[in-house]
Amino acid sequence: MTNSSPPSLRFLFAHPAHVIACGLGSGLSPFAPGTVGTLFAWTTYPLLRLLYPVDANFALFLAFMFVLGFWCCQLTGRHLGVPDHGAIVWDEIVPFWIVLLLTPATLPWQLVSFLLFRFYDIVKWPPAHWFDQRFKNGFGVMMDDLAAAGHTLFTLALIRMLVNLRFW
Repeated sequence: MTNSSPPSLRFLFAHPAHVIACGLGSGLSPFAPGTVGTLFAWTTYPLLRLLYPVDANFALFLAFMFVLGFWCCQLTGRHLGVPDHGAIVWDEIVPFWIVLLLTPATLPWQLVSFLLFRFYDIVKWPPAHWFDQRFKNGFGVMMDDLAAAGHTLFTLALIRMLVNLRFW
């Protein structure tokens, strides 16, 4: 199986780790599965906030989901024969939930955060590239997208600072 061909539904449901790593099926998209996975994160975020309205509880949930991603992505990558197969999108989902937790809850800010996250996920600026190249396992898969989330949050903070200075 190549990195670009999505696995089957049979593969998805063969193991619970596959369901999680493939973003409940969002990673099976034949076109831009990482973007589809990030869109899945964006659309499910409001539902999760209903379940976890307290930021501290939601942060604990996210920490658990992130660590769970190490195992799910590792196992799924091993079963697919590619450590960071395109269908594995849990690494986009959880870090983007983290970004949304720390982003103003308005459509313009969330749209900018989505675009920035996708950009940083694709270009893999350090340390994302380092994690991607050095760790060919679930840890590396999750960490390179956490780095993209960090870049996104830093850029959003700079934008917010400029907006607050009213240079516009």
